[in-house]
Amino acid sequence: MRLRRILVLCLFLLLLLVFCQQLSCAQEGASPNATVPPPPGAKQIHLKHVLVIGETKGWEHDSVSAAMAAIYNMGHDSGLWDTTLRTDCELLTKKDLGRNAKNLNYFDVLVFASPTGELSMDQSQRLDMMSFIKEDGKGFVGIHSALDANFSWPEYGEMIGGWFDEHPWFTFNAPIITEDPGFPAVRHFPKAFVKYDEIYQPKNWSRANVNVLLSLDARKLDYANNPRIHREDHDFAVAWAKMYGKGRVFYSTLGHTEESWEDPDIRTMYFEAIKWALGMTQGSTDSHPWAKPSGEVH
Repeated sequence: MRLRRILVLCLFLLLLLVFCQQLSCAQEGASPNATVPPPPGAKQIHLKHVLVIGETKGWEHDSVSAAMAAIYNMGHDSGLWDTTLRTDCELLTKKDLGRNAKNLNYFDVLVFASPTGELSMDQSQRLDMMSFIKEDGKGFVGIHSALDANFSWPEYGEMIGGWFDEHPWFTFNAPIITEDPGFPAVRHFPKAFVKYDEIYQPKNWSRANVNVLLSLDARKLDYANNPRIHREDHDFAVAWAKMYGKGRVFYSTLGHTEESWEDPDIRTMYFEAIKWALGMTQGSTDSHPWAKPSGEVH
């Protein structure tokens, strides 16, 4: 009888020990099989949503893919936004598209990555896009040939600030002056610098309607025998910011070449421009007169 009691007690203690070990593992979140990885965490929800459009109906820039990839990586690496990349205009609508497709109501900033020609948008899409910026107060960032698109759409030119009217020097070592060093997208540039890029000449454009951030140094340009120069005032803006209704609009002609998207200065400019368009930073859109450099070459 005594031996039986001892055996029962030993069995009880053994079961108690097993139970305690299992309880300890459960409390510590330990897996019985250490080779099984823990379940993946939930997808991070980003603060903002950026839509990048790279549709081209005219000239095909080799830098479109580089620009789109750079903007995607900016958002991914900073954690400030997620990015949807499209080479069509289907999402430029407020209509419910179904199929888990996003529309303009989902996005906070629209980036035009060097589109050209008449983009594939019907009238309702055009109205929705302008409402997205003007009434909803969302942002717009135009890269390089965003100025060379939608010539049949007057409100587009009004929104972005003008239209492409030749590039008088094609791609060259452009002498650039920083006009508003306090604006977040250009504050990293020195007062004067040079970038190898293609600088557009805008038409239907006036600095009275925008805040010119960067411009060409008129003293260092070659005007001789150049029929592509149409601006008699020789005022060639390189980047500007403006309001369109409630929405923030940024444009720069920089970003023509693939190599430019490896330039930290260019990447920083567009990164800060998107942040500004998202309302994350502040920068003036007030226009200012041109302080025309003295000693201009003719």
